[in-house]
Amino acid sequence: MRLIPHPVLANYYVTYRCNAKCSFCDIWEKPSPYIELEDVRQNLSDLRKLGVNVVDFTGGEPLLHRQIDQFLALAHSFGFITTLTTNGMLYPKWAERLKGKVDMLHFSLDSADKDEHDTGRGVACFDFVLESIKIAKNLGERPDILFTVFKHNLHQIERVYHEICVPNKLMLLLNPAFEYNQVETGDQLSEEELDYLVKFSKQKWVYLNEAFIQLRKDGGNHIDKPVCKAASSTLVISPENELVLPCYHLGAQKFPIEGNLYELYKSKEVKQLIALEGRLPACEGCTINCYMQPSFAVEMSRYWWKALPSTLKYNLHKGTWKRMLS
Repeated sequence: MRLIPHPVLANYYVTYRCNAKCSFCDIWEKPSPYIELEDVRQNLSDLRKLGVNVVDFTGGEPLLHRQIDQFLALAHSFGFITTLTTNGMLYPKWAERLKGKVDMLHFSLDSADKDEHDTGRGVACFDFVLESIKIAKNLGERPDILFTVFKHNLHQIERVYHEICVPNKLMLLLNPAFEYNQVETGDQLSEEELDYLVKFSKQKWVYLNEAFIQLRKDGGNHIDKPVCKAASSTLVISPENELVLPCYHLGAQKFPIEGNLYELYKSKEVKQLIALEGRLPACEGCTINCYMQPSFAVEMSRYWWKALPSTLKYNLHKGTWKRMLS
């Protein structure tokens, strides 16, 4: 049963460029422009009309964009909840200008061991994350630690939690890795390891969407009875100012927005693609977290119930639940 008929999230790619070379991501390999302020202004207005609540300014590395603070301020002026994830390398430079503009600020950190983290990210960024935590806290910000979980770093979760999150009162977000396109981690978690994540997540300052775990145990999305509602729950906007459908990772079709996002999303062509969400051959077995999370939120299902406790826990911690309901 559909609970929310409109999209709730916009993944707004400010650029595909990145100053890291993560082994589990290929986005940094893509040439890319940067989004334009006037396009952002018009698109945010249309996103509001479409019912979107949350705008995630993403990349690449979003802090590479020289106007990122203006985009975030503009999104707040429209009443959006904002979110941004960074590897931390540029945060010290941006911190003052970002203060109060990011509701959900995530620093990526996958190990308490500097060499292990930096090797996975392809660049020396561990020390920048620690510096960013200190700066953000001094500014009164409440960042989270986003931990991408693989088999090889599973043993690091407790260290990151006890050595970094608990002393700084930061929420640890456990993000089980997934494979897509040509990027294969070869590092899929076993059922026993998935159960360990669930058990660990019961502690204070830890967030794990248990629906992610259930979906993996169920073999991911199935095209005969799709869980994925990527295109109807989420709008993806590219740095070229295109609407990407059904999701970034599949990217089956792109439509130039040309100042017309609202009408474009309501068009017959787009509606036909939305009807295929989760049903395309490439959708079989998919577990991509950033599209499954909003998918779980808009439709009543066993996954909705699985996601509910952790969603409430996080939103109560961040104080965003009142705005989510507005």
